[in-house]
Amino acid sequence: MFESFVNVIESVIDALNGMLWGSVLIYVLVLAGLFFTLRLGFIQFRLFGHGAKLVIQGREKTDGLSSFQVFCTSMAARVGTGNMAGVAVAITVGGAGAIFWMWLIALLGMATAFVESTLAQVYKERDSDGQYRGGPAYYMEKGLGKRWMGSLFSVLLIIAFGFAFNAAQANTITDALNNAFGIDKTVMGLIIVTMTGYIIVGGLRKVANASELIVPVMAVVYLAIALVVLVMNIEKVPDALVFIVKSAFGWQEATGGMMGAIMAGVARGLFSNEAGMGSAANIAASASPNPNHPASQGFVQMIGVFVDTLVICTASAAIILLSGVLDNPGDQKGIGLLQLALSNEMGAWSTYFISFAILLFCFSSIIANYSYAENNILFLCKSKKVLYVFRALVLAMVMAGSVASLQLVWNFADVSMGLMALVNIAAIMMLSKVAFAVIKDYEKQVKQGLEPTFDSAKFPGIANAQDDIWQGQATELQGESQK
Repeated sequence: MFESFVNVIESVIDALNGMLWGSVLIYVLVLAGLFFTLRLGFIQFRLFGHGAKLVIQGREKTDGLSSFQVFCTSMAARVGTGNMAGVAVAITVGGAGAIFWMWLIALLGMATAFVESTLAQVYKERDSDGQYRGGPAYYMEKGLGKRWMGSLFSVLLIIAFGFAFNAAQANTITDALNNAFGIDKTVMGLIIVTMTGYIIVGGLRKVANASELIVPVMAVVYLAIALVVLVMNIEKVPDALVFIVKSAFGWQEATGGMMGAIMAGVARGLFSNEAGMGSAANIAASASPNPNHPASQGFVQMIGVFVDTLVICTASAAIILLSGVLDNPGDQKGIGLLQLALSNEMGAWSTYFISFAILLFCFSSIIANYSYAENNILFLCKSKKVLYVFRALVLAMVMAGSVASLQLVWNFADVSMGLMALVNIAAIMMLSKVAFAVIKDYEKQVKQGLEPTFDSAKFPGIANAQDDIWQGQATELQGESQK
């Protein structure tokens, strides 16, 4: 009876995935990324250096969370199983060409991430504890006057980040440690639940503090290992790049074909960098940006997409492709394939390193994912008492994901993030005039040699919940965003 029920659920999820990722989302994501890229004058390339400077500058403390803390928290959510197991799954399903499409969706997604994070800052509000909160649900309600849309997005995000993605992260941890050390998945699941519970009861500030400590260390160490593999196989790099491009367009035999590469690359790319999904915009709203202008946090989140996909995902792909493990992968897929690849290059000890890296990457993602979901729980229900129930449900899902099948977890995550992305992209397209005006204001001040500041009173299309967040008094007009 239970197996029949699971089979029905899997069939429904597979059908939704086929509809979303087979046609709708691929076109929506690419077209949205192209639109924002062209409309902003290729800002992700023109001002890439400026964005990188703001990430470093964001370390300076302000009231509340700094830009750098928020950057690390968003990277904690981004950098996880998608960068390691997700890359391996993409290559297994779509061939090496999937990496090309991951790169493309990230380059376009940098502009999309810029827009959604800027809007999150514009429409943020201050809660009873003095903490900034915001994100897609908030700009849907305040910018578009559509609370129902914000509520729909919140429900989808809670399902995706509170439940599906956390199950996927826990699944990757237990799978990696089981492969390396033979640790029972149930036992490891209980340990993850205990660690997660300890962090999330402290709220957003505790999550941000933990992320600021974990993320830089884990990223640097992992990239250092990948660089060693690259140097050891430097002569293979040109052939690997050619192989990726040929596979991307179906010109290489024994791959997933062009459509298989596109579907796998876009799906795994979005799962990893989250551009357009609206998730990172939740934490982007929590920052006190430096300079004190909404667009400055847009730059920071734009760089986050680049680091996630163009740097860390590429490192994982290099390890797999240069190791030659695809010639004889056996029955390995997901994180097991990456472990096998690194073991072939660096020796058996590297299996333990990958297991440790996965533990840090995925655990930091779990706690950051929770912070996104918490933000949307409080949008739906202002009472913080409901958080106790929600935290219990999150921990239960982490435990379930620790012992669930890999494919079911991934498919569930794909459906939930796909629906989230559709709702969010519709909203940021409708609010695009507001975003463009705010970004133009930032660029104008930079060209004048000024440190950008923001006065919401100068923008008659912006309605903030609280007048004291930005310098001017916000008007309540919403005409610009609804034209």
